[in-house]
Amino acid sequence: MGEVDPAFFQDPEHRPRIVFTEAEGIPLIDLSPILAFGDVSVVEGLVSEIRKACKEWGFFQVINHGVPLEKRQRIEAAARKFFAQSLEDKTKVRRNDKEVLGYYETEHTKNVRDWKEVFDFTIEEPTFIPASHEPDDKEVTGWINQWPEYPPETREACQEYAQEMVKLACKLMELVAQSLGLPADSFRDFFKDQTSFIRLNHYPTCPAPELALGVGRHKDGGALTILAQDDVGGLEVKRKIDGEWVRVKPTPNAYIINVGDIVQVWSNDEYESVEHRAIVNSERERFSIPFFFNPAHYTMVKPLEELTNEQNPAKYRAYSWGKFITNRKRSNFQKLNVENIQIYHFRI
Repeated sequence: MGEVDPAFFQDPEHRPRIVFTEAEGIPLIDLSPILAFGDVSVVEGLVSEIRKACKEWGFFQVINHGVPLEKRQRIEAAARKFFAQSLEDKTKVRRNDKEVLGYYETEHTKNVRDWKEVFDFTIEEPTFIPASHEPDDKEVTGWINQWPEYPPETREACQEYAQEMVKLACKLMELVAQSLGLPADSFRDFFKDQTSFIRLNHYPTCPAPELALGVGRHKDGGALTILAQDDVGGLEVKRKIDGEWVRVKPTPNAYIINVGDIVQVWSNDEYESVEHRAIVNSERERFSIPFFFNPAHYTMVKPLEELTNEQNPAKYRAYSWGKFITNRKRSNFQKLNVENIQIYHFRI
């Protein structure tokens, strides 16, 4: 990250009000019953915990999740080495409108929102998505990863970790399905040609942390997010009962889970995708690694028939996930004259 003009923080437009509540954190759920039984269908108590967490918070943490610690440590170490390089070296794999994956840093301009630098890579290679956001355009293109030369272990570390994330996400989606009263495998087919990706985040120290955000308030557009954060912490969740921002205290080796917009639509608002943000500080840099579990590009997202009836009719009309994500990516590279696409645009 380059030098920042102090005047940037004096402009009222750049002053997000940083308020949070030190309170009882999001639910902490032990997944060891899954590992013990190997079958989520026999773990009724766990399903009840998942339902309560999804309903009341939209977020929860998991421990005893089965992800080998050494694989997490390996990708975390690679991320630290990569971001420690010079900007010139990192930008050798900079993303652009043709190569949408790779490195980028947020720019300190009038419209700045995030205070971080990022490296994105996709799970399936290539990952097929629509070539454009236009509804009638049937052409498909493939996202290809850009792998840095340094550190040399980056590609292998990332790919091994990604497979662990997919396994954990599949288990969690089975639990979510059962918590909605559905068969455990109800969501499985949506992810056969997944568009999932992983983001390595680096939040540098900030000279005025009370006036900036690492990531502005937002909701995740996909199905499920699995976040690994370091001991610095910084994630804040907007508590549903009162709208207060609650900081998520780091739990060693845990993962933070949140349901995204797609689950909100699939569940017909039974579960809600919740706003969250990340803060920065002036003393320590922060690293985090979110995994975004997303369905195939050809998925038409709509409320599941099993969860709708005359008394609870569908609250959303169907939309193309591929067109949705292509529209979102498009906004990364060109200024749009309209608001970025959101699920409430499809609300009936």
